[in-house]
Amino acid sequence: MTEPRDAEPKAAENPPVLAVDLDGTLIRSDMLLESWWNVAGRGFPTALRALSRLPEGKAAFKQALAEVAEVDVKRLPYNDEVLDRIRAHKEAGGRVALVTATDRALAEQIGDHLALFDEIHASNGDTNLKGAAKADFLVQRYGKGGYDYIADHPADLDVWRSARRAITVDAPANVRADAEAAALEGAEHLGSLHAMKPNRSWLRAMRPHQWAKNVLVFLPVLLAHSTCPADWLATAAAFVIFSMVASSVYLLNDLLDLEADRIHPRKRNRPLPSGEMALLHGSLLAPALLLGGLGLAALLLPWEFLTVLIGYYILTMAYSFGLKRKLVIDICTLAALYTVRIIAGGTATAIPISAWMLAFSGFLFLSLAAIKRQAELISDFNAGREGSSGRAYVTSDLPIVSGMALSAGYVAVLVLALYVSTPGVASNYSAPIMLWGICAILLYWISRAVMMTHRGRMNDDPVIFALKDSTSRICGGLIVLIALAAAVS
Repeated sequence: MTEPRDAEPKAAENPPVLAVDLDGTLIRSDMLLESWWNVAGRGFPTALRALSRLPEGKAAFKQALAEVAEVDVKRLPYNDEVLDRIRAHKEAGGRVALVTATDRALAEQIGDHLALFDEIHASNGDTNLKGAAKADFLVQRYGKGGYDYIADHPADLDVWRSARRAITVDAPANVRADAEAAALEGAEHLGSLHAMKPNRSWLRAMRPHQWAKNVLVFLPVLLAHSTCPADWLATAAAFVIFSMVASSVYLLNDLLDLEADRIHPRKRNRPLPSGEMALLHGSLLAPALLLGGLGLAALLLPWEFLTVLIGYYILTMAYSFGLKRKLVIDICTLAALYTVRIIAGGTATAIPISAWMLAFSGFLFLSLAAIKRQAELISDFNAGREGSSGRAYVTSDLPIVSGMALSAGYVAVLVLALYVSTPGVASNYSAPIMLWGICAILLYWISRAVMMTHRGRMNDDPVIFALKDSTSRICGGLIVLIALAAAVS
């Protein structure tokens, strides 16, 4: 526990001291997980050093994390209703104490930022100020019934039993009822009974709109003109499995990028950085989706697909833990992650991937990855920032990144044009000359996408932009129609 800011304990006042919990109450987050993911995002060695303190106890582990974590407390998802309740208590002449199981160093930073607390008490490396330990401390300091306690969790029942009044925050019905029965003078409740909406926030955090990228696994079976039901069933299974593993990756990235996402104009509204979804839920859901996807792959599809899937995950892990901060390497990695989806579709059905397909997809996805970075830099420029947090680019790099997007896209169109000109195309298409129309449409779409990005009208991901943009949908429809006409004419 920290030393109080006042030298001597105060007797209970009227109104009594308002003791405020931190995790899930003052903030819609968990400081243990905030600091853990902050440390984990800086590399395995730092995280392992913190984990080495875990055998000493939870308080020692929290202290180890607090010593190296660089959490920006100004951007934590604070609960405005709780802040208003604290201010109202102070205006009525009451004293307010932050009493939390979070380590002292982080609790002090939050207290200094808010400037609302008369006292701060927290874990100190030896004592974990939670549950019964917190209740004993508060009774010793303020006396039984000498404080009101505002919190959110069943673990706070021990504290409420000694409180004059319980105040719950976004608590479920059973916790509200228990709090009313536990406190000496009943309870009041802040927030909505269904504030967190776990199912909805979980689905949003999994980013189902991003599953559109996994349609790439269907390209091998489509381009091979396969009519075998087994091939289509295998590809459908590959799509579901890749979506599960990809969602696991998205959750992991959100956990590692909490700091950066909170300063981003759009990403800050995602469930994890905004506090809509509990960090604990995200920390559990990510490995559950990964293990479920790997298990289904092992049961339903060839071992080659499982190998590609594992390779995809390893590459995404490398990207999340370091490659995304490497100049140009990050763009190349993103392009590779798109291409891996096509390779996975081939391994799921044993359909070989041609060198033409690999070359075309490699350059096209390099263009899309560069457009993604271009969009982020445009957003930074419009917001007056020098560069993206956690990225290796600055806004002065915009002309080069834009040039990469254009040139890689044009090379992809050139590869497609060369492929259309080869004699082997005639074996799959009755009128291969019609495929030149696809080249023209792609040339237009890539040029327009870069221009739209330059004007700040591109979402963070060009694939999602293409799904929402009416012109892009028309281009996609025309490409499908041309491909069908070339095949059946």
